[in-house]
Formats: sequence, C-alpha cells, structure tokens
Amino acid sequence: MSRILTDTAATALWHELVREAEHNGAAPLDNDAESYLVFLLMRHLRDAELGGRIMALDYLEALQNAPTPREQKLRDVGDRCLLIAGLYPQQAQRRLVGLDYFLALGAQAYTDLASAARNVLAELYGRLAESFARLVRVLVEVRRLASGFDALGALDRHTLCVADPCAATLEFPGAIVIAGSGARH
Repeated sequence: MSRILTDTAATALWHELVREAEHNGAAPLDNDAESYLVFLLMRHLRDAELGGRIMALDYLEALQNAPTPREQKLRDVGDRCLLIAGLYPQQAQRRLVGLDYFLALGAQAYTDLASAARNVLAELYGRLAESFARLVRVLVEVRRLASGFDALGALDRHTLCVADPCAATLEFPGAIVIAGSGARH
C-alpha cells in the first residue's frame, strides 16, 4: 500500500528540514519565525511567478494599494525576496543585482508590513524584518541539505555575514568580516 502524505506530514517534514538547517547553519530562530518559514515554504512551493517578478516594481505597486491588498502584496514581496535570496541566489546573479538588493528590499517590505499590521502580526513582521538575513541563512542551509549544492559565491557570503555577523564564524572561520564602502567598481 502506498503512503499518502497529508498536509500534517508535509508540515512535519518541512519543520524537520528547517530545524536541521538552523542547526547546520548555526542560525537558531524563535518558534514564530520558524513556523512562518515552514508555512512560507509550503505556500510558495509551486510559485511559478517567483522567477519572473521584478521585486522593486511589486514593492512600489504594493505601496500604492489600499491597506488590505497593500499588506498582502508587501508580504508577498518580503516572502519572495526571502526565497530568492536563500534558495535561488543565482536568480540575483542573472538579474545583475547583488544579494544585498533582496536582503534590503525584503526586510523593508516586512518593516512596512509591521507598521501597517496590528498587534501580534505587527510584532511578528517586525521580528522577521530584523532577522531577515538569518532567515536567508536558514534557507541557504535548506538548499544545501536538499540538493548538496551551495549556490552562494564569496561575495554573497560576505554580504550575508555583514547582514548577520553570527554567520561570519561559520562562513569564514578565523576571519574578521567587515563591511565595505558599498561602492562598486
């Protein structure tokens, strides 16, 4: 008899993968952030539009909407930036933007969402904005665990370490990671 995966079983598998990624990446998340990440992965599992979106335009469109659609679109921008930065950083390379673009835009979308949301949701989105780089690190580890492939180059590793200094000891053992001037040559 074949085994059927239920939503509960799928959720448990995603939770297990995320927890293992947190451990391997030395990037512990609080329970709310961990759960959000699991449901984000499940919700966007079949997001065919992920690669074709221009996040800055989506962000600007979100700001022009009425409050309810604005919140939904801001969440989508934050979620998609998180997924691209953590699972598909090669898309950033193809678009000729750095990982820092998705880190900044995604965190800003969550910050704006925290300002627009109420009570508990405002707190959650505020924490997601603050820990955006750490969430990306967990997704980078999810990709490593799932595919055995590490898609981050040295520059993206550095960018992630500057955004989340706890990553420096894992990514560059024994090194002191400092932020650059931000100027591109």
